[in-house]
Amino acid sequence: MTPIRVFVCDDAPAFRDLLRMALEADGALTIVGEAEDGTGLDALAGADADVVLLDLNMPQLGGLEALPRVRELAPGARVVVLSSFSAEEKEAAALSAGADRYVDKRESFARIRDVVQELAST
Repeated sequence: MTPIRVFVCDDAPAFRDLLRMALEADGALTIVGEAEDGTGLDALAGADADVVLLDLNMPQLGGLEALPRVRELAPGARVVVLSSFSAEEKEAAALSAGADRYVDKRESFARIRDVVQELAST
């Protein structure tokens, strides 16, 4: 079985490291690229990602502003916006901007992995 290819865009290196370990633990997912904010998304063009995990709040170019660029660089990828902000307030904005799902970063890494697997299978 081919692993689900995931691209991660988040400004917190420690979070990206922990997320990579959690997602790649069982071999069903693999991280194909990373960016530390929305200005580093050029790496997404060659990554052939199935799913993009996109942090909402990043210093130079946040997730909502970066979302159109993600869609341009990886039109077939599903996009999950991650944030630790109030879900009610930001979820609607993320979904209306074109995200496929919104997940609170305070959820477990297992929950994030489940959402990635669910989206990649649809």
